[in-house]
Amino acid sequence: MRRTYLFWDIDGTLLSTARAGVFAWEEAIRVVLGVEPDMAAMRTAGLTDAEIAVTIAAAYGDRSTEAAVQLLSRYAEYLPERLGWRRGQVLPNVRENLEALAARDDVVNMLLTGNVAAGAEAKLRHYELWEFFGAGGAFSVEGSDRPSIAREARELAARHGGEDPPGTRMVVIGDTPHDIACGKAIGARTLAVATGPGYSLDELRSCEPWSAVPELPAPDVFAAAILVPQNPAG
Repeated sequence: MRRTYLFWDIDGTLLSTARAGVFAWEEAIRVVLGVEPDMAAMRTAGLTDAEIAVTIAAAYGDRSTEAAVQLLSRYAEYLPERLGWRRGQVLPNVRENLEALAARDDVVNMLLTGNVAAGAEAKLRHYELWEFFGAGGAFSVEGSDRPSIAREARELAARHGGEDPPGTRMVVIGDTPHDIACGKAIGARTLAVATGPGYSLDELRSCEPWSAVPELPAPDVFAAAILVPQNPAG
């Protein structure tokens, strides 16, 4: 059976934590660097968790790998509790689509995210979406950038499919130009959804994704648009 592999971003695509993660970063800064945090002027939009840790450490004068690693570890430790400090939400049509896709055997849902694995799990468990991603995914690790995470996702899909290679049946779903670039890096179609806080629909369209929409479509529309071959041989 030829399957379609859907690679989902998390923040701004599946859910919004209302920036509750900032509380976890701030506590990590206090514990690891011993200073009172001020992240107001820190530019972290579009960075992976690993890149955020490096940026934070450098901003406080510590460019060592050890500091960044410790910040990342503490952040992941504190995040589950801090998620309850803000009222976030699952984004429109996400749960409905994941429930509909779970009933199909020709679709595999995976994660392609700049979150560390522990952070991704914490967010998805908090918003009761974790059960839909049993196939796993690719996450931020020390030294990784988004293209390398995307390549890891592609390799995971290939291993998952065995003799059923992903080919043109890969779709990256995300809310930023970084997600669009990830899709292009691995030859996947990209569905850009303007549900994140950082980019408008027009800005996403300017990056030339396969498709861009204001929000994730309803399940029947999503299936009709996405779960079809890109060409007759696909």
